[in-house]
Amino acid sequence: MTLTSVEMDRKIDEHFGFERRDDVEGVLATLTKDVEHDVVGWPAGPAHGREGARPFYEALFADLSESRVECLRRLYGDGFVIDESLWRGKAPGRPFGLEGCGRPLEFRMLHVVEFSEGGQIRRENVWVDLAAIIGQLPQA
Repeated sequence: MTLTSVEMDRKIDEHFGFERRDDVEGVLATLTKDVEHDVVGWPAGPAHGREGARPFYEALFADLSESRVECLRRLYGDGFVIDESLWRGKAPGRPFGLEGCGRPLEFRMLHVVEFSEGGQIRRENVWVDLAAIIGQLPQA
């Protein structure tokens, strides 16, 4: 069974909604039990399973706040979506190892999301514009 673009939108928007509310349990519930979670450049590398993805989300929610994600475009395929978004918010923690000091932050993200036949996210691959982040959070 192939998901429609509307069904994929619904699931990815649900996932992003939980992220916006810093809801770790909600985010994890959108993933399959055996999810492959890969944030390119994350020091721990790709994670496997919901519990493997948990440390990333716990760190993310501690490092970034007031998250707003604006979808710029989505491209759809058989069981996957590519989402280009703009993230805006604040950096009270140490996002990507950089001192945020509560400064405003804005960067583009590219998600490649694959879905299971049941409609859960079975693979999430995330690319962030690290150059933009570094440019906004210069280190002393």
